[in-house]
Amino acid sequence: MIPSEGEALALHKKYRSNERIVAHCKTVAEVAMVISSEFEGQGKKVDSKAVLAAALLHDIGRSRIQTVRHGFEGSEIVREEGVDQKVVEAVKRHVGAGISSPEAKALGLPDMDFIPRTLEERIVCFADKMVDSDVVRPFNGEVQRFIKKGHDVARLLELKKGLAEELGFDPEKLVLRKLNQQQ
Repeated sequence: MIPSEGEALALHKKYRSNERIVAHCKTVAEVAMVISSEFEGQGKKVDSKAVLAAALLHDIGRSRIQTVRHGFEGSEIVREEGVDQKVVEAVKRHVGAGISSPEAKALGLPDMDFIPRTLEERIVCFADKMVDSDVVRPFNGEVQRFIKKGHDVARLLELKKGLAEELGFDPEKLVLRKLNQQQ
């Protein structure tokens, strides 16, 4: 089952996500749908329903925990709710720019790969990196945050580069242009 927007928001309510988390997820979903729509417009195969659901649910694990483990916890919540595996995986793999198996083990996560692989997973992960709280911001804001925290900036930049190569242009510029046109 791939939840609709209303069903995803009902899950947030069920698990008592706060308004800040829900507002963030809605904004991430808006960004993700701009990117997903562009892929569809180019005739490329993307499961936009899964992208929307995953973007809306990516931080549901924060209703349980505020650490790096929230992606895994969120994936467990949506899996237990019978949500489609595509969405489960995108929720699990959105943290940072992905977490390798050795990094996961060192962080106390299950010894598995949390790096976004599918187009849907990468779109949700990238969209999350363009949103601070519920405000869309330039991607460089996240790059600078990664640098300050000592995170893997190369993986973050590779995420953007890969989407840019598939789209044929910078996804950040697409998002900023489209969202500015809507205002």
